[in-house]
Amino acid sequence: MEAPQHMRALERANLVRLARAELKRAIARGDMEASEVVADCPWETESMTISELLTSQRRWGRTRARKFLMPLSLNENKQLGTLTSRQRRLLATELATRSTSRETLAV
Repeated sequence: MEAPQHMRALERANLVRLARAELKRAIARGDMEASEVVADCPWETESMTISELLTSQRRWGRTRARKFLMPLSLNENKQLGTLTSRQRRLLATELATRSTSRETLAV
């Protein structure tokens, strides 16, 4: 017998939560770049907000995320899965630029 719909929904939500938590830890460790996540948009990030992704980076808080998004005209509460291809490219490019300039400063 198949599980009731609400139980399947809870199971799916838990799966998404666990996968997203692991992804955020990988970004915080530096194993994965936020720009890669924006460009690829894996299934677990479709309902994740831009702000949630940005703040998972080391040393990024809400204020830094807002200041970063302001010139891009992107709302911090927008879900990654709802970005247009132009918005996705713009965000990924800006994040990659920011990360390479940070690496240059560190060297």
